[in-house]
Amino acid sequence: MTRTLSIFGATGSVGLSTLDLVRQHREQYRVVALTANGNAADLAKLAREFEPEMAVVADEAAYPALKEALTGTATKAAAGPAALIEAAQMGADWTMAAIVGCAGLPSTLAAIEGGKTVALANKEALVSAGELMMAAVERSGATLLPVDSEHNAIFQCLAGGRIDQVRKITLTASGGPFRTFSLDQMRAVTPAQAVAHPNWDMGAKISVDSATMMNKGLELIEAHHLFPVGLDKLDIVVHPQSVIHSMVEYVDRSTLAQLGSPDMRIPIASALAWPERIETNSLPLDLAKIGRLDFEQPDLVRFPALRLARAAAEQGGATPAILNAANEVAVAAFLAGQVGFLDIARIVEQTLSGYVPNAPHSLDALFSIDAAARAYAETQMDILPDAA
Repeated sequence: MTRTLSIFGATGSVGLSTLDLVRQHREQYRVVALTANGNAADLAKLAREFEPEMAVVADEAAYPALKEALTGTATKAAAGPAALIEAAQMGADWTMAAIVGCAGLPSTLAAIEGGKTVALANKEALVSAGELMMAAVERSGATLLPVDSEHNAIFQCLAGGRIDQVRKITLTASGGPFRTFSLDQMRAVTPAQAVAHPNWDMGAKISVDSATMMNKGLELIEAHHLFPVGLDKLDIVVHPQSVIHSMVEYVDRSTLAQLGSPDMRIPIASALAWPERIETNSLPLDLAKIGRLDFEQPDLVRFPALRLARAAAEQGGATPAILNAANEVAVAAFLAGQVGFLDIARIVEQTLSGYVPNAPHSLDALFSIDAAARAYAETQMDILPDAA
C-alpha cells in the first residue's frame, strides 16, 4: 500500500534527506503536504516534483512568490501559522516534523492529535513541551517515531525487548570539535571553528550545540520522555568515531548497539518505512577500515551543558523550556560574535537561576515562558560570572 506523507521543514537538511528517500521509492509513498519557513523558490521546486496537495510557507511575506511559482499546478499554495495547522490536519499516514525550534510545536501537536504516525526530528519541541506532547500522544493513540540518530538507535535496540527489562540506556556523543581542548583553548574558540563538526554535516546552531555538548544534553531530556526508564538509567558516553549511535543494556547484562555511517538518511529510512525497512544509498559500514572504536566519559567541567541539561530534566516543569530558550539566545549571540564560546553555558545557567516560573499547562503558557526566558537571557549577555 502507498503511504501518504506530510513533510514539515521540507527545504531543510532532514526534509531534503526524507525526500531523497521518497525519490528512491516513489511507488511506496505519496506526498500530500510540504512546508518551509520562507524559501518559496525551493519549496515550489519540490512541490512541482512531488505534486503535493498543499505547499505552505510559514512566512506570509513569501506567499506571493510561492503562489506565482505554483501557477498551473494542482498544488494549493498557503502561508502562515493557520495554514501550517491545516496541513498538519490533512490526515497523512506519516508526518515528518522537522521544523527547527519551538516554531514547530503547533504543527507537530496538530499532527499528533490526528492519531497517525509522527516522525520527530525537532528535539526542541520535545525538550520544551515534552509533558504536553507525550500527553497528546497518549490521548490520540498516535505513534511517535524518533528520527535523531541516537534516539532512533535506541528505538531499534528496543525492538523485541521490553522497556521494563532495561538496565541502562547509553547515548553516544562524538565530543564535537573541542573534545580535547583545554578551557583556555575553548575560551578563544571562534564561530567558524565551532560549526566545523568532525563527523556530521549539520546547520550552524546544532553544530555549536554539539561543540558545547548541549545537543547531547537536549537529547538526554528527549530520551527521558521517549523512553521512560528513569533518569538514573540514562547515561552518556563520548564516542569520537560516531559509529555506535546508542546502546541499550538489559537486565541480563546483554547490550545491544545500533551501528551505522554518520548519515541521517539511515535513521530517517528507519522511521519512514517502520515497521518495515527500505534500502538506502548510504555508505555501508566498513569496520575494518575504521579500525577502532573509542569511548570516554564526558568532562562536566569543560562541558557544563551536560550538567545543566540533566538538572533541568530532574526539575521538569518549565525548566527544560527555559534551558532550550536561553541556549538558543546564547548560541545566536555567539554566532554573531557578541559573546564568547564559554559564555553560552554561563548565560544558560544564569537564566535558569534567575527565571523560575510555574510549569506550563498549555501551549500558550509554554510560549509565554519561552519568550520570557529569551528576554531574560538577553539581559545576561554582559554580566560577568563573578557578578551573576
